[in-house]
Amino acid sequence: MRIRSVCRRTALTAAAVALAATAAGTTAAVAAPAATTPPRFLAPGELPPHASSPWYASKVTPGLPDPEPFCLDGGVVPGGDGTYHRSYWTEYDTGAEQVSVVTAGEDSARRLAAKLREKVAHCAGDWLHDKPGGTASWKDYGTVTAADGGRVYGIHTSIPDSEPGVHLFGVGRSGRTVTVVRWGEMGNLDQAPVPAFKATLRQALNKL
Repeated sequence: MRIRSVCRRTALTAAAVALAATAAGTTAAVAAPAATTPPRFLAPGELPPHASSPWYASKVTPGLPDPEPFCLDGGVVPGGDGTYHRSYWTEYDTGAEQVSVVTAGEDSARRLAAKLREKVAHCAGDWLHDKPGGTASWKDYGTVTAADGGRVYGIHTSIPDSEPGVHLFGVGRSGRTVTVVRWGEMGNLDQAPVPAFKATLRQALNKL
């Protein structure tokens, strides 16, 4: 009789432990953070118009593009959870990319946006350091008023016996999400579609 009682108590204890474990697992599942939802990205038609080609676009993809965008390589953009990218191209040499990062909070987003602006502003000098035979220049085209604000920069690079390249960068933030838009083609800064690109960045920020 005593053995049966002990066994019954053991079974009840085991059941209670199992029930507690199940409840703990349910609580943990509820408390686990939900997967990050990708922010909205630019549509191809929202990029600066190309004179001879439509724009095409890849799907929105988690992580960073490979290779990383010009001026933004070397780990300056976090590539883990919360980072997404989309690539754009034309039938000619003109291409673009958008990378968006959903950070932990607005303070983190402010710091990341400042870091990216600094990286772009130093890009021409950093490029010349690695290409001492080339020439490079940059220009700050000012702010874009949308969401929590954005800024546009232009970078020109050239190597002897090669076509020059021009890039426009837009860095901006909306809440805890930071986005960077890069546009590039062969050419010089005076050929860059700055007003149209500012409209593109404004649209990108409004969609975040």
